[in-house]
Amino acid sequence: MNSSARLKSLCASSAWRPAALGCTLLAGLGLLAACVRAEPIGEVDTVFKWIGPDHKIVVDAYDDPKVQGVTCFVSRAKTGGIKGALGLAEDKSEASIACRQVGPIVIERALPKQEEVFSERTSLVFKRLRIVRMVDPKRNTLVYLTYSERLIEGSPQNSVTAVPVDRATPIPLK
Repeated sequence: MNSSARLKSLCASSAWRPAALGCTLLAGLGLLAACVRAEPIGEVDTVFKWIGPDHKIVVDAYDDPKVQGVTCFVSRAKTGGIKGALGLAEDKSEASIACRQVGPIVIERALPKQEEVFSERTSLVFKRLRIVRMVDPKRNTLVYLTYSERLIEGSPQNSVTAVPVDRATPIPLK
């Protein structure tokens, strides 16, 4: 399956199907991070709220849109209560990431040395969770970093993970 077909399949599989056309257009512009959708894996409640949803920790899976066979699992806090239910709450900056090889690794096109592969809003306007892929050519490894960015002041809280790629599959760089 070529990368264009894989991207269309990835975008079409999300619950919000109108995004598929937008994702295809974004892919043409090289803005894949805007297209990747989280696949919920599970959640646990951390604080009971009388009104609105409980505070919780959620775990989502993100397939790397340019590296077939790599999935990143991210856990993060999700604020509940009335503000959380209305989408007005600002989630905490802490997140954890673990990326793993879940199938044969296929890289169809050269990768930039560093690229954002996912970005998601975690507050109404000001805060985003980001995942960046970095290539370590010396070790033939893909390194993934997750962090929270705020419009005015970011957070130094971050988490990093690495996926070594078999030396028989060199990572092509742009």
